Amino acid sequence: MPEPLFETVTPRLGLPLLFAGQAQKEGYVNEIATRIDSLLFLAIEGQADTPPTDPDDGTSWLIGSNPVGAWAGKAGHIASFQAGNWLFSAPFDGMRLLDRSSGQEIRHIGQWTIPQRPAVPTGGATVDTEARAAIAAIVASLTDAGIVPAA
Repeated sequence: MPEPLFETVTPRLGLPLLFAGQAQKEGYVNEIATRIDSLLFLAIEGQADTPPTDPDDGTSWLIGSNPVGAWAGKAGHIASFQAGNWLFSAPFDGMRLLDRSSGQEIRHIGQWTIPQRPAVPTGGATVDTEARAAIAAIVASLTDAGIVPAA
């Protein structure tokens, strides 16, 4: 095959590219469709280091920092179970996903960023009930938006 004019995969999602005269294009097209299916509007079942024993096709997980088994060496990647196989996708800045287990949105900026729930104020010498109510409403809104986890 002559030198390609561009790389063999796309730079962000690693989707395989097709070339003129390439044999068995359907394999590449199917891989492209599978990767898009697993990454578009991404929702994970949760975060784990160990692959589930009997995953359903089309489900995805965020691999933790100490992966084992089929996930070994893939810390921080997205593992999607497609057609009986694990498909791994490296994260990139700007990637967002919904963690179904917590209802929270997680984003990648150099690393996976998971916002923590701020504490609602308690105690103190002077109690300002209006300020506390406003802070509690802000925390509730952040929770409803999936930005911070529920209590």
